[in-house]
Amino acid sequence: MTQPSDKALVPFVSVDNMMRLIHHVGIEQMLQDLAGYVEEDFKRWELFDKTPRVASHSDVGVIELMPTSDGEAYGFKYVNGHPKNTTEGLQTVTAFGLLADVYTGYPVLLTEMTILTALRTAATSAMAAKYLAPKGADTMAMIGNGAQSEFQTLAMKAIIGLKSVRLYDTDSAATEKCARNLQGLGIEVVSCKTPEEAIEGAQILTTCTADKQYATILTDNMVGSGVHINAIGGDCPGKTELAAGILSRSDVFVEYPPQTRIEGEIQQMPEDFAVTELWEVITGQKQGRSGDRQITLFDSVGFAIEDFSALRYIRDRIKGTDYFIDLDMLADPDDPRDLFGMLQRAKA
Repeated sequence: MTQPSDKALVPFVSVDNMMRLIHHVGIEQMLQDLAGYVEEDFKRWELFDKTPRVASHSDVGVIELMPTSDGEAYGFKYVNGHPKNTTEGLQTVTAFGLLADVYTGYPVLLTEMTILTALRTAATSAMAAKYLAPKGADTMAMIGNGAQSEFQTLAMKAIIGLKSVRLYDTDSAATEKCARNLQGLGIEVVSCKTPEEAIEGAQILTTCTADKQYATILTDNMVGSGVHINAIGGDCPGKTELAAGILSRSDVFVEYPPQTRIEGEIQQMPEDFAVTELWEVITGQKQGRSGDRQITLFDSVGFAIEDFSALRYIRDRIKGTDYFIDLDMLADPDDPRDLFGMLQRAKA
């Protein structure tokens, strides 16, 4: 039988190979690299196709597709969000992604994105904090100590120099897990009994809880002047973490307003509530942090361009390595018009 040509083979990065790649590069280096790729793409934001993600909601969760293209490459991610999964021993979020060549339409990469999404989300948070957090910020409150918490902490350490993290979760076992995982990684870890205790002395407040509900993780009176809030848990309709009063007192920065108004913290606010797009800050068109008493809020829901950046990075990083396998997933007849003939010859 005719062997597929190189053009018909698609590099596939499995979970095992993704973990091997991360350990080869080093997790903090990889977070820095991913932040760099995301920042590069935010600087050329206007080139991209942009649309809110395509969501299919059910009573127990959501399944979404997140597509975008810069005209040369096309990428999409499949991702779910099922908060009830942890009670069944399953991940709340799983994902995979694909990158394709726009000129031919051929896929050029297929990869796991459950781990990669955690990395790109953390890298994006820290990239935003670089522009929005108070100068010299070195202490973060991490409220919600689930699957994202260690990645968020290490990204802030690698990219803005975080020295201390103060942990709180309604489930003390989650806090113990996070503290244990961060042990020996060069950052001070303080486990706290209440969210109020966690935010004491913190210049960055990160909220990342899983339950799909209108929650008030931070009340208005908990947030003083001069902090940066990294709100990453509100990521679908019907799910928020912050009191509306906090939004009213903050300068709010978002990825893509049409998506954030549906899914983010600002779904609580009027449709004309003023926000600044993060790419405008990165390109110098708009101001980020402007004063010591300002409250900045990154209302992060995750956007397809960030996944595109992560897919670009993986495509570039695996070249010349053994951190992938080739998949024979594209039909490749000798004569492009003779697909049936290829099928018949395979029988022989």
